[in-house]
Amino acid sequence: MKNKVGVLVMSYGTPESMEGIEAYYTHIRRGHAPSPEQLKELADRYEAIVGGVFPLRENTNRQVASLQETLNRDSRHPEVEFVCYQGLKHASPFIEDGVEAMAKDGISKAVGIVLAPHYSTMSVGSYMKRAKAKADEVGVEMTFVQSYHMHPQLIEAFTRRVNEKLALFEEAGADRSKVRVLFSAHSLPEKILELGDPYPEQLLETSRAVAEKADVTSWQFAWQSAGRTAEPWLGPDILDTLRNLSKEEVEDVLVAPIGFVSDHLEVLYDLDIEAQQVAKELDLRLMRIDSLNSDPLYMQTLSDAVIGQWEMAQAE
Repeated sequence: MKNKVGVLVMSYGTPESMEGIEAYYTHIRRGHAPSPEQLKELADRYEAIVGGVFPLRENTNRQVASLQETLNRDSRHPEVEFVCYQGLKHASPFIEDGVEAMAKDGISKAVGIVLAPHYSTMSVGSYMKRAKAKADEVGVEMTFVQSYHMHPQLIEAFTRRVNEKLALFEEAGADRSKVRVLFSAHSLPEKILELGDPYPEQLLETSRAVAEKADVTSWQFAWQSAGRTAEPWLGPDILDTLRNLSKEEVEDVLVAPIGFVSDHLEVLYDLDIEAQQVAKELDLRLMRIDSLNSDPLYMQTLSDAVIGQWEMAQAE
């Protein structure tokens, strides 16, 4: 009998259908239902990207299944069977559900990892906090991967995607060296800077590493998808950046949303629809790199991070 080790794979979550959008939005708003106008705006955005069909959850399900397969195929520990459980921040199965399922299956040791390479107390830290509270409650000993933003295979996966799209620019007649590469990630409230949060610097570290490996010298960083609250969020916003690039007479822009690993709303709407519309108005040629989704290099990144974390916990 192999020893079973649980792996809690955490992500933000998305509704399972158009009908689930209101409950999802209410959970994000901490139990406060959105106004009819807010609900319509979000529903319209989902409708624009999925057209009534909802493939977004299937993508996360595939990532979790692919990770489990990779862990058990590549593990240095034949005596261990890794079993993956899904835990979502704002949709079912919630983070707590995933931990409880482990406990019910008799698993006593587990590793938690978030489908986001860069650590912030407000994002990855909040997932870990919820998972640990539930793990302590049900008697599961859980350790966590904090971040994996500089893992060589992650850098390689992003670099390949940047190179693929730069080659398309060249085929379309652009000078590769003049294509401006915009690395981006989800904005967070500016107050994280006062806390010394590592999120902005980790994102810049990944950006520098990918730019160097892809031999890109014309690049910068921009934030996207900021929340609509009274408090200031990290900037500059990517839409403002596009407008400034137009003034600089930049003609070709490649967006590399390295803060995201999956095709979801912030990529498929905020970039593919909203940013593309702004680029069209500015007469900019805009492309974005393909999302990692279940790319084998990304699965190997996660697998290596999980196994490394488990080994560290065993050594303590």
